[in-house]
Amino acid sequence: MDWHVEPGAQLRGRLRVPGDKSISHRALMLNAIADGVANIDGLLEGDDCLATRRALESMGVPIERSGEGRYRVTGVGMRGLAAPDGPLDLGNSGTSMRLMSGILAAQSFPTTLTGDRSLSRRPMARVIRPLSAMGANIDGKANRPPLHIEPAERILPVRYGLPVASAQVKSAVLLAALYADGETQVSEPATTRDHTERLLGAMGADLQVDRERGLITLRGPAKLSAVDIDVPGDFSSAVFFVVAALIAAAGELVIERVGVNPTRTGALEVLRLMGADISVDNERDIGGEPVADLTVRRSNLRGADVPASLVPLAIDEFPVLFVAAANAAGTTRFVDIGELRHKESDRIAVMIDGLAALGVDCSATDSTATITGGGYGGAAVDAQDDHRIAMSFAVAALTAAAPLDVRGTETVATSFPGFTDRAGAAGWSIREAAA
Repeated sequence: MDWHVEPGAQLRGRLRVPGDKSISHRALMLNAIADGVANIDGLLEGDDCLATRRALESMGVPIERSGEGRYRVTGVGMRGLAAPDGPLDLGNSGTSMRLMSGILAAQSFPTTLTGDRSLSRRPMARVIRPLSAMGANIDGKANRPPLHIEPAERILPVRYGLPVASAQVKSAVLLAALYADGETQVSEPATTRDHTERLLGAMGADLQVDRERGLITLRGPAKLSAVDIDVPGDFSSAVFFVVAALIAAAGELVIERVGVNPTRTGALEVLRLMGADISVDNERDIGGEPVADLTVRRSNLRGADVPASLVPLAIDEFPVLFVAAANAAGTTRFVDIGELRHKESDRIAVMIDGLAALGVDCSATDSTATITGGGYGGAAVDAQDDHRIAMSFAVAALTAAAPLDVRGTETVATSFPGFTDRAGAAGWSIREAAA
């Protein structure tokens, strides 16, 4: 499916975005291996989270849907998962594969984790190595999916230093550590999203977090108690509307009930460095996660040098931050962003190629990108079946000199079902392009 986006829209009004994808995955997985029953409200019903649900159900976890985003999970306990009838197909979800590897490494039955063409290209050595050091029997051809996991004699506690800041790898190790007899310590070179730590603590795990030293310590074996979870709106989804409102024709947009966990909101800091007028209002706590309403007003953005320290806190938002840079006066420089080459697509290459096709002055190295703002035209760009790339170019179309066609948008449903409907309600028309 392709999108056709006309430039010149004004964005205004109030809207909500779907539930946070990272929290939704963890709410399902951790409550599945807990004791008790959990009610989850606001679960993201995107393809990725539904893949996690199906995988858990295929291993005997009762999960009932009672309405939009409302689920009831009956936990089977730490050792209650059952062998599935066949491979677990996780679609496009790298989060599902990496986190579930940590849990499945400790089970008494073999499993195979598969995915779609995009997921099958993504590197898995980063989880295979630490899990193998913990005694897991896990491998994949050329360290890529499918992953084959055989029962381990036992899971060992480890001290593991993450070579690259990654919440998914950190979480995989912590989930495996739930089954280890002893103390596992994970150190991270920079702060990453902490939804796993927050939820494990709420469920009764023996967990300590030393933020100053970047250390997370977990003592196993653990026994988790189910907890009800009210999932806030996904900041990584909200940011497309944030950048759209900043660069579109005059207007004011309020995005309600967005998760503003400080380990997730690096993009706000980047945009404020660029002169963005964004207010964080009505701050409150919902289920242990900070939540707020974001008020966004059109702003004259300026180029900036983005600090490397913000990269792990904005890792999913860089495609649309590239679009913000293309609409800023002056040059924006991004450094230490090589991790973007290992997402659903090589996000540096795809974004730079697409922006260059529009006429944007931009360039990149293995781990940097430089973008100089200025006017640009319309074109047909290929999102390479990457949901965040597709939505980013829909944002770019708002200020293009001519309409923009975006190819390969089907995967938007993995993280943001109903994206075009919400865009339309805010005054931003995205329609299916003629074949």
